[in-house]
Amino acid sequence: MIRKELTEIIKKKRSFLCVGLDSDINKIPGHLLNTEDPIFEFNKHIVNATHESAVAYKPNLAFYESMGSKGWISLEKTVNYIRSKTSDIFIIADAKRGDIGNTSAMYAKTFFETYNFDGVTLAPYMGLDTVSPFLEYDGKWSIILALTSNKSAADFQYIEDNDKVSLYQNVLKTARTWGTNDQIMFVVGATKAEALADIRKIAPDNFLLVPGVGAQGGSLEEVAKYGMNDHCGLLVNSSRGIIYASVDHDFAEVAKQKAVELQQEMEVYLKRSNLI
Repeated sequence: MIRKELTEIIKKKRSFLCVGLDSDINKIPGHLLNTEDPIFEFNKHIVNATHESAVAYKPNLAFYESMGSKGWISLEKTVNYIRSKTSDIFIIADAKRGDIGNTSAMYAKTFFETYNFDGVTLAPYMGLDTVSPFLEYDGKWSIILALTSNKSAADFQYIEDNDKVSLYQNVLKTARTWGTNDQIMFVVGATKAEALADIRKIAPDNFLLVPGVGAQGGSLEEVAKYGMNDHCGLLVNSSRGIIYASVDHDFAEVAKQKAVELQQEMEVYLKRSNLI
């Protein structure tokens, strides 16, 4: 999926919502535990409830890998189900891989061939060698960690060089040259919304994946204000605020309500920017 296609989905759905499938066997509604595949059953209901409001889904692979082979089966079934449900969707493997050489090439094959994800999150600490195997796939995205919202992000990401340029800014400047705007996306935490204006000066045309809206306290209004560009250029993720809004039998209905609320707010910001 190239940038133009993703932008058209955003305009069509009047949304730039990404639903994070951080599906934890210890948090899903108890009545699902008696089903054959509780995680897939949970995901299926969430997708059914939210796919009209969402333009993307982002399974967090840690929640699937932690369950061994059963988790990988649940993940594959989830991706296949999303594909069968709608073609107007972008699916991200939140894997945060960061290796080189043949290892990186195998990761690219895993996520882009075996599981047919549209994009994968990558840690760029080892430079271009980390990302280059992923760039060999047409229509696929390398989603590079730039500025994260966790407390200890300051340990490294804000370190300045002799020119007073922060490490995360150098990551943006360098990594955006590795591929085209149809290949390179950046992760920027919503709780760092005030930094988005400066980030847009460095990477004006790249898509930004912005986690942290909802349970983590990020402001959607500020993200849109500082991060939106002339083609939107945003995928804003909400995980717990949608999928765990209820843990009772009505969980899917409540998830739908939360997704619709975010979509309707996003529609306001898209209209303000004359994008729809």
